[in-house]
Amino acid sequence: MSHQTGIHANEELRKFFGKCRDGNTRAVKVCIKNEQLALSKSVDELKDNSWDKNFDKLVIPLVEENQPCYILYRLDTKNEMGYEWLFISWSPDTSPIREKMLYASTKATLKQEFGTAQIKEEVHGTIVSDITLEGYKKYKKAVSSPAPLTTREEELQELKRNELHTDYGVDSKHQTLSGVVFPITESAKQAILDMARGSYDYVQFRIDIEEEKIHLVSAENLNIEKLPSKVPDNAARYHLYKFKHTHEGDYMENIVFIYSMPGYSCSIKERMLYSSCNNPFTDIISNLGLEIAKKLQIDSGSELTEESLYEEIHPTKNLHRPKFAKPKGPPGRGPKRMTKTQPN
Repeated sequence: MSHQTGIHANEELRKFFGKCRDGNTRAVKVCIKNEQLALSKSVDELKDNSWDKNFDKLVIPLVEENQPCYILYRLDTKNEMGYEWLFISWSPDTSPIREKMLYASTKATLKQEFGTAQIKEEVHGTIVSDITLEGYKKYKKAVSSPAPLTTREEELQELKRNELHTDYGVDSKHQTLSGVVFPITESAKQAILDMARGSYDYVQFRIDIEEEKIHLVSAENLNIEKLPSKVPDNAARYHLYKFKHTHEGDYMENIVFIYSMPGYSCSIKERMLYSSCNNPFTDIISNLGLEIAKKLQIDSGSELTEESLYEEIHPTKNLHRPKFAKPKGPPGRGPKRMTKTQPN
């Protein structure tokens, strides 16, 4: 996995991570200091209490109004690696844009340094109510509930009920009026879910023509300058990219779906399958909780620049349209004539 910032944990934090999993530590706050991930504060377990009893009492004092940070909160459940932890990414709206982008692009590094296998869930907070116990419960409820259907998804559902029975998922393949729905592998599905949780900025997929399945190619954190190099010049691909930028003073993160097809270097069958699977695949992505802001089709990676993505998401509006001008009459037709009506 590549990392956008190159920031890693300092020696003190690494040593602390090695000993904080014994059940005596309940919460850990990590900040970025001197271009390193550093331990800011740790909170020991309070006696005779389950994880939720003192959640608000321990977590809320750790955050500052204008300063992003990471918080690791130990749950009471265990897996084969030991205790499971809740990862809280605190990035208040009032913090500087550069700070928010720095913490967003370093998050995956911290999770890897701590141990991704021990992180059970992840919560992102911009206001205090997001990271309270009640906010955490709302997040869990939202994740477990099915995403609201778009108009297109409702149409597909209606077709499924009445005509084509086009229920699609990870392990099924069907022919629909809108295209071919190929099943996606579990690793591809997990990468989409991880991206929705903020673990990755970039994910790439390919269609295995023989298996007729959509496979994961790569999932990583990637800056905009390296994005064009990820587009193959001899094979079609699907890409998801989280475009981080500012618009009218606001920091924004938009998911862009990119369908790359390098012309006739691909076989006719490959071109047809990628084209037919395009819309059904984006429907599956949306159903998995990842909202796509823009869909693009490109021939080569050189088309993916920061300026082009910005213009696709925020197209320039022409506010000064010229008024309709009545065309001039034919030249040399002479003065207008007055026609006098004769009395009966």
